[in-house]
Amino acid sequence: MKNDIQTIIDALIPLYAQSEDDLPNQALWNHPDIEKIYTIQNQLIDLLFPGRSIGDTQPLDAFFKEQLTQLIPPLQTEIEKALPFRWKAAADLHENRVPIPDLPLASEHLLHQFIQTLPHVREMLIADIQAAYNGDPAALSYAEVKLAYPGLLAIAAHRLAHELYQLDLPLIPRIMSERIHSLTGIDIHPGASIGSGFFIDHGTGVVIGETSHIGNNVKLYQGVTLGAKSFPLDKHGRPIKHIQRHPTVEDHVIIYANSTILGGDTILGERTVVAGNVFLMESTPPDSFVTRAESGVQIRTRSQTKNQDGI
Repeated sequence: MKNDIQTIIDALIPLYAQSEDDLPNQALWNHPDIEKIYTIQNQLIDLLFPGRSIGDTQPLDAFFKEQLTQLIPPLQTEIEKALPFRWKAAADLHENRVPIPDLPLASEHLLHQFIQTLPHVREMLIADIQAAYNGDPAALSYAEVKLAYPGLLAIAAHRLAHELYQLDLPLIPRIMSERIHSLTGIDIHPGASIGSGFFIDHGTGVVIGETSHIGNNVKLYQGVTLGAKSFPLDKHGRPIKHIQRHPTVEDHVIIYANSTILGGDTILGERTVVAGNVFLMESTPPDSFVTRAESGVQIRTRSQTKNQDGI
């Protein structure tokens, strides 16, 4: 048995990177700590929604001071671990990127920038809660939305992860988003841009791709996908990164359950309503109503709908 174990070890070792020359001082196991990131994510969400977790009542000033004091040191540590992957990713993409000379200082600066975004994130989430309450007759209070709605949890986590993504922080935003994906069944890439008053009703199976742009006061139902039509490849045969691959959804759009909208050049105009189970790869003008048809989909403006219905 000892010989078998050593044989397996000898076969495994060459399959693991022993040194990463483009990541100075970055050992194979010196990546961000996933469990610590989960804890930090919980603390951030608790900070945005005081009272969401069980705890003693206290003045907001003291509460915020306690939360920030607890989460800032470990978050800076994890940021410092993640930052070297900026140039690791660049190397994988055959891009030239200079390593950060002072990781502790850079991580402290990035952390400061992120903390400054928290009031804005809270402001956006207030509008999201109001949108859920106003958009769902089953919601009987703001507290119910805050404590029970998976859509709001997914949106809160996304808004935090998006701010970190905007600061060009590798790994951590994606770890945060995938953790919430596993909890809620809602998959929002941290790169997606989402406006104010966003509401995901029910939520299970919603997928929002990295380069999606969503305007203000948009409502999605379960099973909606904002995806890519294709993946252009570079000369190495790998998908080209950082190009518009996912749809743009303008203000006041509603997309009903299990509809799929694809393509970076697809734009849903303002106040468009997409019916359930629609597969769409073309843009719509403002005030459209999109339904399934035998030939594919049917796009009508509201005025055409009224005329055809004799109203």
